[in-house]
Amino acid sequence: MSTENEGTAVPAAPSAPPVPVAAPGPASDSTGTNAVDPGREQTPPAPEQPVHNPTAQGHTPEPQPGYMPVAQPHAAVPGPGPAAGWPPPPPAHPAYGGGGSGDSGGPAWGAPMPPVPPGPRRKRTGGLVAGVLAAALVAGGVGGGIGYWAAERNDSPTDSTTVSASGTAEGFKRDPGTVAAVAAKALPSVVTIEAQGGDGEGGTGTGFVYDKQGHIVTNNHVVASAADGGELSVTFSNGKKYDAEVVGRAEGYDVAVLKLKSAPAGLAPLPLGDSDKVAVGDSTIAIGAPFGLSNTVTTGIISAKNRPVASGDGQNSKASYMSALQTDASINPGNSGGPLLDARGAVIGINSAIQSAGTGGFGQSQAGSIGLGFAIPVNQAKTVAQQLIKTGEPVYPVIGATVSMDPKSDGGAVIADRGTGGTAAVPPDSPAGRAGLKAGDVITKLDDRVIDSGPTLISEIWTHKPGDKVTLTYERDGKTSTAEVTLGQRKGDDS
Repeated sequence: MSTENEGTAVPAAPSAPPVPVAAPGPASDSTGTNAVDPGREQTPPAPEQPVHNPTAQGHTPEPQPGYMPVAQPHAAVPGPGPAAGWPPPPPAHPAYGGGGSGDSGGPAWGAPMPPVPPGPRRKRTGGLVAGVLAAALVAGGVGGGIGYWAAERNDSPTDSTTVSASGTAEGFKRDPGTVAAVAAKALPSVVTIEAQGGDGEGGTGTGFVYDKQGHIVTNNHVVASAADGGELSVTFSNGKKYDAEVVGRAEGYDVAVLKLKSAPAGLAPLPLGDSDKVAVGDSTIAIGAPFGLSNTVTTGIISAKNRPVASGDGQNSKASYMSALQTDASINPGNSGGPLLDARGAVIGINSAIQSAGTGGFGQSQAGSIGLGFAIPVNQAKTVAQQLIKTGEPVYPVIGATVSMDPKSDGGAVIADRGTGGTAAVPPDSPAGRAGLKAGDVITKLDDRVIDSGPTLISEIWTHKPGDKVTLTYERDGKTSTAEVTLGQRKGDDS
């Protein structure tokens, strides 16, 4: 799995719309695209662009990139020139790059269709009805009623068929709980993070206001390049930019806390929800800066819970583990560290990783969102953030046993024969040792959670705190047994 940062298919070039009889110019539908003449072959669409280091408990697959590299500007892709003076050439569309994405040029316009010869007039209003109806369809859902209404009026070309919405924009209110209302309230508390390392390496990610003292929560992989001697800045949705510094990082959890060097007054922390109470099917709203496009809002649902995910930042660092919330809200490179909100606007997770279609697994790819995004549950992130603010150092719960980190192992997490550096896989004074576990045991459950591999075991252990008691189900010599284990702790990322 790539840490949430994985181009963009080139859109099909729309054909020019047919010329309505006596039409003063091109009309566009509500989506901004032109209607296609049923009697004309459409321009074929352009082809799409092809789309851990071991912890103390074992070895993980090679970590993969996780933040959004700073995008470089690309030239706009011009369309063909105008033909016969109509339609006017469209404005140039920007091509967005960066983050491994392909360029996305603007749509190309086709040549206009020749005027349609008028048919015999059976009624005085027939030609006008046809012309207004064509324009109404091109305008996208304005409706045949307007065409009929216009036909019943005199057909002077100076008469307008524009219909205004009732009321004024100022008086339009969005009900609480709508996506627009939730986004409007949350956006001022979401920031775009720019990280620049001393070696020139940099990237863009997202974060959100955690408290009124100016602490910002994000992913570790967003700020890792600038953590030692680099530069960090955050930009709010109103465009105001502030310098920031790292308070603490938890590489294994993929959580980091920043602090604004000159925090402005009136900061509004985002409310934190309860990720344990999230249900599959709940609505989700993701806010971030995909491919550098700040203040982007996407929606979806919770499509799964407790999804074991191991990911890395592609810098040969230790892997991070999470028992993730899975969502189909569109998440792309640059969304990392941004909030995943529920329908009330409360944070239920930190967007961190996406599944890549390019590799068929959780690996590096040029692809973007395929509807499989993963977020760190906010209950875990909150515990980690509080620890980082307090001490600047992460604390991890452990069972004190070295397990195989092969993610494809069948049947459970296998306790290795030997530990790191030839030490015992299960030291006698470790939590697992005191509970009677031995090398070769296969752990198949932690409480009621099924364990199918070493990464899954760690993901579940790290949802707890040191001192918590858990029940491990394991197999030894074909016999199933259980053991109660009081979790120990490990401080820091280097031990």
